[in-house]
Amino acid sequence: MHKQNIDSDLTHNSLRGQFLLAMPGMEDPRFTHTIAFVCEHSPEGAMAIVVNVPSKVHWREVFQQLSLNDHSQRGEEMVLLGGPLSPEQGFVLHGTGMKFDSTVAVSEDISLTASKDILESLAAGRGPDDVLVALGYAGWEGGQLEQELLENAWLTLPAEPEILFATPTEKRWQSAAARHGIDLSGIGSQAGHA
Repeated sequence: MHKQNIDSDLTHNSLRGQFLLAMPGMEDPRFTHTIAFVCEHSPEGAMAIVVNVPSKVHWREVFQQLSLNDHSQRGEEMVLLGGPLSPEQGFVLHGTGMKFDSTVAVSEDISLTASKDILESLAAGRGPDDVLVALGYAGWEGGQLEQELLENAWLTLPAEPEILFATPTEKRWQSAAARHGIDLSGIGSQAGHA
């Protein structure tokens, strides 16, 4: 029943719940060698969280800023740079087992939460276990992402929790491609262009 609700929420052409892998010819230096998880995609635009660019901020610093005591055993983990938009806003990607004030199920296995209560739960050591904390997001206006896909700036692949939560940050871009038999180093910057 839960899966049916998610499916009915998606359009046939939606990339929601997919990975975007920056192709080797990506012209925007902010997205070179990035992998992003698409949280929303509709005719009005798209929103994604970049999941492989660490910031210089640790979880414990976020907890301190919110006056939360760190009982997480994970305070040394790095916060990710989720994208260039709203860099002061925190976003948490996590498994679907727990719900918080602003939790949205993006796919059957992955949720997005942007409310403080999830950080309180993390600081207290209550979870969720499968989690990424990011500042900012990547966004596209209606038709913009579709145009970038036509220009071969991005490769779309099914998102897998294992890549998000069990693969080291610096290996996510290559690992996601490799799981689908794609060698990104062998793809030239003009792939797909005649």
